[in-house]
Amino acid sequence: MPGKITVVGLGAGDVENLPLGTFRLLTSDRRIWLRTKEHPGVAWLQGEGMKADTFDDVYEEESDFSAVYRRIVDTLLTEAAGGAEVVYAVPGHPLVAESTVRQLLEQGERVGVTVEIKGGGSFLDPAFTVLALDPLEGFQLLDGTALDAKKIEPNQHLLIAQVYDRGVASEVKLTLMEVLPDDHPVQVVSAAGVPGMEQVERMPLWELDRADRFGNLTTVYVPPVVAQDARLRRFSHLEEIIARLRAPDGCPWDRKQTHESLRPYLLEESYEFLEAVAESDPEAMADELGDVLLQVLLHSQIAREEGTFDIGDVIANLAEKMIRRHPHVFGDATAKNATDVKQKWEEIKQEERAGKLQADSILAGIPSTFPALARAHQLQKKAAKVGFDWPDIAGVRAKVAEELQELEAAENPVHQEEELGDLLFTVVAMARFVERDPEQALLAACRKFERRFRRVEEAARQAGRPLDFCTLEELDAWWEQAKMEEAQ
Repeated sequence: MPGKITVVGLGAGDVENLPLGTFRLLTSDRRIWLRTKEHPGVAWLQGEGMKADTFDDVYEEESDFSAVYRRIVDTLLTEAAGGAEVVYAVPGHPLVAESTVRQLLEQGERVGVTVEIKGGGSFLDPAFTVLALDPLEGFQLLDGTALDAKKIEPNQHLLIAQVYDRGVASEVKLTLMEVLPDDHPVQVVSAAGVPGMEQVERMPLWELDRADRFGNLTTVYVPPVVAQDARLRRFSHLEEIIARLRAPDGCPWDRKQTHESLRPYLLEESYEFLEAVAESDPEAMADELGDVLLQVLLHSQIAREEGTFDIGDVIANLAEKMIRRHPHVFGDATAKNATDVKQKWEEIKQEERAGKLQADSILAGIPSTFPALARAHQLQKKAAKVGFDWPDIAGVRAKVAEELQELEAAENPVHQEEELGDLLFTVVAMARFVERDPEQALLAACRKFERRFRRVEEAARQAGRPLDFCTLEELDAWWEQAKMEEAQ
């Protein structure tokens, strides 16, 4: 019959605060394991008759903490599964910053081993005391061995536990520097609440790992950021800025905007980003993407004020969609290449549409506000999915020639406009068959024309002649020269 694992906390280090029940367990004749002997109370307990093995050698044998924790958990579960009653003692409280205890609770039930938790004072109370912190002001407790910059909230008190050595401290420092200024003040708290051992050192962040000041009872404290510059990279801070702009005493221009009034700006900012991409300008790309994000946040804030949705809904909808449409990443499906991914994406979209009310037409869902080339492209793609398409590009070429002839034969402006539209629509099909975006292709042609024509203008200026006084032969010669210079 499987046994049992009783997990007890050794507290922050002051043996005077060790619970009587925990003392009796640790000095009993049961099988006792210590996660580490590096704790102020261990020597005293040994003097009182405690006989225990430790996992300290595992820390030396494994290359990372996750492997250490796996071995500790496997050892304890194996012993208990054989019928033993095991006592496992950890520093502080068993449920505070103890990965092995979490894993025991998760895995114990699966193998039929009972895991019981008995308390013990955590390091938090003495840490709050020595740092004079009020946790109601807001604080975070994070693991120094797995610190993630995205989880750090710089406007809250931050306690980083399990900073065992300078190696961990170095990783903590580098991660914090992704969010905070290099000279942001930090404090290293050692043995909080342990008489005769408690120590607090203050230093700038860049100096955190410059000395051997770390051990099993070390916590790094990072005070909240006051300077706004250090909060600029936080998404939550940007949300606060947009809400402030829309507040009753905010910006008059921002306050008067609606979903309808903002419509042209989203399109404008999107095209400016595409321009930055075309020019391979990373700095401009980052700037223009910020302008696009501004539009997203403004619309979300307006909707929040109206009670319809907020940025959280936008993010949640997008996250859920990305997971749903990537079963080869988040599920059991497989995809060998990008073509497989695209096909699966379209299949999932079709299934999603089938779950909704049937539209009147397969062409439904294409916004009428799309630019004409983009709208033509989308209309053709949808029609092609049900087989309404040319079999190959040769048919498209023939259709382009036909439409060109009809344009040349048109006898009045109305007919000419109609035939010109047919020709452009067919040229969009040509772009589709060569798998290129017609909108981007035309924008690129516009950029190329502008670039070359500016060189023609410069050549005319160097010749000391206004453009409208130059002959067509001269302009063509300068144009060809501009083409040659680009090709070099």
